[in-house]
Amino acid sequence: MTEALRELAAHVELRRPDDVVSTAITLGELTVHATPAAIPAFIEFLKLDGNCRFSTLVDITAVDYPERAERFDVVYHLLSMYQNHRIRVKVAVREDEMLPSITGVYASAGWYEREIFDMFGIIFTGHADLRRLLTDYGFRGHPLRKDFPTTGYTEVRYDETVKRVVYEPVKLTQEYRQFDFMSPWEGAKYLLPGDDKAEAGK
Repeated sequence: MTEALRELAAHVELRRPDDVVSTAITLGELTVHATPAAIPAFIEFLKLDGNCRFSTLVDITAVDYPERAERFDVVYHLLSMYQNHRIRVKVAVREDEMLPSITGVYASAGWYEREIFDMFGIIFTGHADLRRLLTDYGFRGHPLRKDFPTTGYTEVRYDETVKRVVYEPVKLTQEYRQFDFMSPWEGAKYLLPGDDKAEAGK
C-alpha cells in the first residue's frame, strides 16, 4: 500500500506541480499540502483524473494554530473506492484570508464549509448559502478557535415571565473559573465518598 501511495504522490506532483506544496506518507496515509487559490481545481483533478478517481468527499474540517501566521489548516479527506485509496489535502490559511468553495466539485461540501465557517470563522468564497449551521444566527464568536473562552460569552434560557428565549451574559462565580489541576483526592478540604475507607486502611 505504501508503494501505491508513493506512486500516487508522484503522479499528483507531476500533474499539478503549481498546486502542490509538499506530500508526505504517515501511518499509511498520504497527505498533500496544497495552495489555497488552486484548491477547487486541484480537488476537481483528484476527482476526475483516471489515476486518482476520488469520487467521495468524506469530510472537511479545520485546525487552529493561533501562534502561526497562517493560523488555520483546512483539511479535506477524500476516498477513492475505485483505487482503494484515501488522501488528505491540507491548505494553510491566514485569519484574514478567504478560501474558494469546492461546492462546484462536491455539492456535499456546502454543509462542511458552513460548519467550518460557524466553528472557525473561515469564509468560503463562492458558497451559495454561507450561514451558521450549529450555533444560533446571533451567536458571538467561533467556538472551535483556541482563544474562544470555554464558558462562552452568553447563555440562553427560556424565561417564563416573558414567554420567550432570552440571552444573558455568562455569570459564573470566581471559584468556578479557577482550576488548580489537582486531583480531588489531593488537598481537598472535604471528604469524597470512599475517602473514609482509604483513611481506615492506613
